[in-house]
Amino acid sequence: MKIALTGGIACGKSLLSKFLNELGVETIDADDVVHELIPDPAERRRIAAEVFADPEKRRALEAKIHPLVKERIDQWFDRTNGTDATNGTDRTNGTGACPGSPGGPGGPVRVAIIPLLFEAHWEKNFDIICCVVSSREKQIERMTTTRGMTLAEAEARLAAQMPVEEKARRSQYVIHNDGTAEELRAEAQKLVDTLCASALKSILQL
Repeated sequence: MKIALTGGIACGKSLLSKFLNELGVETIDADDVVHELIPDPAERRRIAAEVFADPEKRRALEAKIHPLVKERIDQWFDRTNGTDATNGTDRTNGTGACPGSPGGPGGPVRVAIIPLLFEAHWEKNFDIICCVVSSREKQIERMTTTRGMTLAEAEARLAAQMPVEEKARRSQYVIHNDGTAEELRAEAQKLVDTLCASALKSILQL
């Protein structure tokens, strides 16, 4: 079963991914793949500042980067055993999210974190799409306080992405994250329970 986790910027995707790892879910993060493709942090910052100020340049960059990211994620899902990752983009803490599952060493639940899933038109590649959302006010607060962005930079990032409300509408499972980390951790457990039930159902129907 192929599962994607998406959401808006500063909605809590990375923290939710961390909690999923702690619960035994294997993940791959599209942002980590991009960091491998552009390893220099200073270069990434320079490119980000340039493309978010110019939609045409952003689209040109995405046209080059997105196919490479998709290829890496597809390869990750195609492997029969996700615990032997060597490329640095896998987060394989734990031995499987669903106890006793017949899905192999990593269990049947594997999640790709893809912030621009809908913008890249990849949604049809996945069986289940989960979306983490936050209020616009909370997104801006996180970007300006924890990421050091100016208000103008934060608003430019938001304008460059599909509204989180639309992403949520297109997703099968939605997590709201305007609260505490512990509340998000509890939501991660609920998500794993739901995904395990869906994975087991799909296996029994084979």
